[in-house]
Amino acid sequence: MFEDGGIDAYETAARPTRAWVLHPDLKARNTRRLPEHGLAEAVSLAMALPAIEVVGSEVVRLSKVAPGTLFGTGKLEELKTRFKAEGIELVLVDGPVTPVQQRNLEKDWGVKLLDRTSLILEIFADRARTREGVLQVELAALSYQRSRLVRAWTHLERQRGGFGFVGGPGETQIESDRRAIDDQVVRLKRQLERVVKTRELHRAARAKVPFPIVALVGYTNAGKSTLFNRITGASVMAKDMLFATLDPTMRGVVLPSGRKIILSDTVGFISDLPTQLVAAFRATLEEVLSADLICHVRDISHPETAEQAADVADILASLGVTSATPQIEVWNKLDLVGPSDREALVAQSAQRSDVLPVSALTGEGIDALLDRISQSFEEEKTEVTLHLGFADGRRRAWLHDQAVVVSEADTETGWDVTVRWTARQQKRWREA
Repeated sequence: MFEDGGIDAYETAARPTRAWVLHPDLKARNTRRLPEHGLAEAVSLAMALPAIEVVGSEVVRLSKVAPGTLFGTGKLEELKTRFKAEGIELVLVDGPVTPVQQRNLEKDWGVKLLDRTSLILEIFADRARTREGVLQVELAALSYQRSRLVRAWTHLERQRGGFGFVGGPGETQIESDRRAIDDQVVRLKRQLERVVKTRELHRAARAKVPFPIVALVGYTNAGKSTLFNRITGASVMAKDMLFATLDPTMRGVVLPSGRKIILSDTVGFISDLPTQLVAAFRATLEEVLSADLICHVRDISHPETAEQAADVADILASLGVTSATPQIEVWNKLDLVGPSDREALVAQSAQRSDVLPVSALTGEGIDALLDRISQSFEEEKTEVTLHLGFADGRRRAWLHDQAVVVSEADTETGWDVTVRWTARQQKRWREA
């Protein structure tokens, strides 16, 4: 895909690329994760690419970062010997790697190397199916490339992520590559602007329909798509795999109470999500901002479910989601929890009105979840009378579309409209 061909260069081979995963554990780094769990997640990320065979993995303890090689000389030699013995072709480092470090490690070990951001971008490129998804991933990859070109001036004769330009080494080559990337970024942004406008039109159309939007969000592999399929009867791809689905999907659902909602399945989140991806996928992620209710799906069986929930909360906050939007925590994968822990979880959830334990796989707790979603829209309503002038025809039509009009009387200057609505509908009216 990028950087000397990325994983694509290996996909044409008859056999998968033999890879080794390293998780640097820096003592000075402030993180909420255990290094062993971080390594397990990195391995899962690597296994999400079909072109890769993970041969081995390990946590590498670091007292400090070596500026030129990341690891110390002793560890470098140890890993070099192991990679040669195992026939390793690709090393995945679960963390940031500078261009200089990447060049030196590849030269010393004789392998291809990708850092965490590169790996996630490769996965997104492999999974993107819609035109919008492809554009977003390409924009994120180019933005990442450009940031590395800026800092890669120490090895001008071998520019990473080149575009086939011919010429001698030096500042000219860097500027050529940078201009080429900038030109493509401008082109992609223009195309994505049209996508954003289309999404805004879709949101405007949905705003006219009196059906609330419920968004499923959560850490990747928390079971959102399985839950979405269970509730809607859809067939969205759902696998025990990180980032199984990228493109958001919406379906209309009639709840047991008879209320109709629009359910939205969104892309999964992950810790240390590359900033380029957040920026590129903002148009998609901002679907969450228009939701009337957010269902935060958690893999309650995961040993770091609390840390994953904190990561999701951080990303939602960065997107601009506030406490004004109601949220429900859905504790999924109850079927994977042991009997004693299960009892404790059920008892704990009984003390909170915003928590529902479920198993999207077996269907346990789904009925209670649907009832809770329905109840969340049974808000207190107030009755007010509005005076609308003849120039407010569109706003009058909006009130009728929302089915909040109790009565209406013609006046010499317009209409007196009595409405009965919720605080959320009143907020939408002000914004309309």
